[in-house]
Amino acid sequence: MPQFIFAYHGGSRPEDPAEVEKTMAAWGAWFEKMGPSLEIPGAPVGMSKTVSAAGVADDGGANPISGYTVIKADSIEAATEMAKGCPMVVDGSGSVEVAEVIEM
Repeated sequence: MPQFIFAYHGGSRPEDPAEVEKTMAAWGAWFEKMGPSLEIPGAPVGMSKTVSAAGVADDGGANPISGYTVIKADSIEAATEMAKGCPMVVDGSGSVEVAEVIEM
């Protein structure tokens, strides 16, 4: 079954302990709903650097990645349906880029 990467853009890290707990519960429920399709839960990531022929940019580019997850699904359409349940999508604070992992 093909693997797909979810690259998260946007979102925020809550500072209030009650909000942290609520956010973690939402992510946990979404991961649980995906069941055996969840291959690698992934993690949030820090600020990135963008490397190109022009050099290195410290700002992470136009739409920096904020985290990732790897899932398996029958098709990219099935993967995008799963991505619609992402807490960042549901609350409107971010987006999920979905791409198939190509076996080499």
